[in-house]
Amino acid sequence: MLDRNAINISLKIGTSGYSYEDWLNQFYPPDLPKSQMLSFYCRYFKTVEVNATYYRIPDKKSFARMAEKTPPGFEFIVKVNQETTHIRKENDKAVKQLIEAVKPVEEQGKLSGFLAQFPYSFKNRESNRQYLLETKNYFGKYPLFVEFRHNSWFNDALMEFLKNSGIGYVNVDQPALPGLLPRQDWVTFDVAYIRFHGRNEEDWWDGKGSARYNYEYTEEELKEWLITINNILKKTYKTYIFFNNHPNGQAVRNARQMMEIISQQLNIELK
Repeated sequence: MLDRNAINISLKIGTSGYSYEDWLNQFYPPDLPKSQMLSFYCRYFKTVEVNATYYRIPDKKSFARMAEKTPPGFEFIVKVNQETTHIRKENDKAVKQLIEAVKPVEEQGKLSGFLAQFPYSFKNRESNRQYLLETKNYFGKYPLFVEFRHNSWFNDALMEFLKNSGIGYVNVDQPALPGLLPRQDWVTFDVAYIRFHGRNEEDWWDGKGSARYNYEYTEEELKEWLITINNILKKTYKTYIFFNNHPNGQAVRNARQMMEIISQQLNIELK
């Protein structure tokens, strides 16, 4: 077990995205311009997932502005484009374009890796494992974290495969529905990763847009994760936790709530 008094454990909590208009009046002041949202966000959090890159890869100027608006020590995890995770036809080209776009963030030491969220249809078979290896090779030196949806990926052999491949595994909280992955405490890289999607069973399969993530955790539901989080912290020196239940500012409220719970219950100073 790690001695928390002897070593520095880094645990950072944030949200999946930050520039949501429905966060006005919920988290952001009602008249805050979109251009000032990231600066405001940094008052409360020290890391963020950039998920707009899934739909379109911005140019370098966009990432340069993000880097300028964040303080030293702030960390970005960038979600890979849908070409990599869903379309899977010109992956090499998409990865190269994304890596080039994020250079301004990397140059300031604020790029901490890339997130690849694969769909439920992406199942554990040999061809898909080879695709993961190819994708990791495209990213080269950059940390790559993968999230699966289908429970065929839930086996010990996969954990060893990811460890040997230098690929980080994303532990998830999501509805307890057949076919989805359960709660886990896997660490396959030197950095651990957890994402909270909400437990909206009704809209998970058929919800349009962000409807499937429309869910706010109770304090009791967040505390259910304390043992799992503690287990993860024993295995690594750095952990990220992100909340993706973004509609109506729910992710912000739950992220801040989780920060307080962990600080009080696990006696960890969040850095």
